[in-house]
Amino acid sequence: MTQEFETIALHAGQDPDPQTGAVVPPIHQVSTFKQDGVGGLRGGYEYSRSANPTRSALEECLAAIEGGTRGLAFASGLAAEDTLLRAVCKPGDHVVIPNDAYGGTYRLFAQVLTRWGLEYTPVALSDSDAVRAALRPNTTVVWVETPTNPLLSIADIAALASVAHEAGALLVVDNTFASPYLQQPLSLGADVVVHSTTKYLGGHSDVVGGALVASNSELGDQLAYYQNAMGAVSGPFDAWLVLRGIKTLAVRMDRHGENAAAVVDMLASHPRVRRVLYPGLPEHPGHDIAAKQMRGFGGMVSFQVEGGEDAAVALVNRTEIFTLAESLGGVESLIEHPGRMTHASVAGSPLEVPGDLIRLSVGLEHSHDLVADLQQAFR
Repeated sequence: MTQEFETIALHAGQDPDPQTGAVVPPIHQVSTFKQDGVGGLRGGYEYSRSANPTRSALEECLAAIEGGTRGLAFASGLAAEDTLLRAVCKPGDHVVIPNDAYGGTYRLFAQVLTRWGLEYTPVALSDSDAVRAALRPNTTVVWVETPTNPLLSIADIAALASVAHEAGALLVVDNTFASPYLQQPLSLGADVVVHSTTKYLGGHSDVVGGALVASNSELGDQLAYYQNAMGAVSGPFDAWLVLRGIKTLAVRMDRHGENAAAVVDMLASHPRVRRVLYPGLPEHPGHDIAAKQMRGFGGMVSFQVEGGEDAAVALVNRTEIFTLAESLGGVESLIEHPGRMTHASVAGSPLEVPGDLIRLSVGLEHSHDLVADLQQAFR
């Protein structure tokens, strides 16, 4: 029987415990497992770096909600990215990345993987022709964020999948901003989906984690080998927290989107706002593609203010309900200055973000209160 997303999120990998009937998977806070004789593993478990029942439940759920064949849970989003890149690339290979990528992703490429011999080229991924022109004979991955962090650019996943596959490269999509509820990259041709599960999947700002979901079993097995070999796995309690968060993902994303729309409506008409970056706006250059490949436009909003960087920094310090903090995707609303916070690592690079830019993670408070808080911060 075909099931809808909300049902899958609540039940995939989460059958009641066969011994007790507990409807929530238990936390298997254990490092090693008794074997029934040498090599006699119970359920395939021997050591929790290789596999743990709580992590297995999360990984099965991740694969199900993304429509993939295998999910893998990691200690952080960057741990997932690093494992993926070392699994599918080798020194001397080339990767195309967004020219407005997340600062931590850029740092991983620019400061870590280049020392390993990996080459990269930043490109505007909204331009398929530019991506095609950036490909080289040694390009192994086209790395996509959509929407991007923090400029909320939109890439056409299906079009880029065709471009990448024509060149023999994999298409990897960071789906953190959209979440599996709003966007299904694998169904559009992506080979691997990446998540920081810290964000919308966890949803409560109480866990750090990452995930990979592969489109086919061969690639999934390859990534699983590297996950075990490199060891940056999710702990059992962290896996349990993310699994708990996924249960309410659909209803939370609906509310995030509703609140973001209310905030955007106010910002778009405010005299001290120079520009609002939100794919739900008809004038956004990626609006039509986002409407085609996303269920909704999400809870992330960026905007630029009159008065430059000093005005932006002053504003983020004046909010009362929006908490000044990094990260995103939690139930509480957050505000930050990307240039000095999450994207400080791209300062002075081609990916440097505007100094007058502010990023919002719009939470689940009442929209009237969020709008009023921003209005008083402007005053």
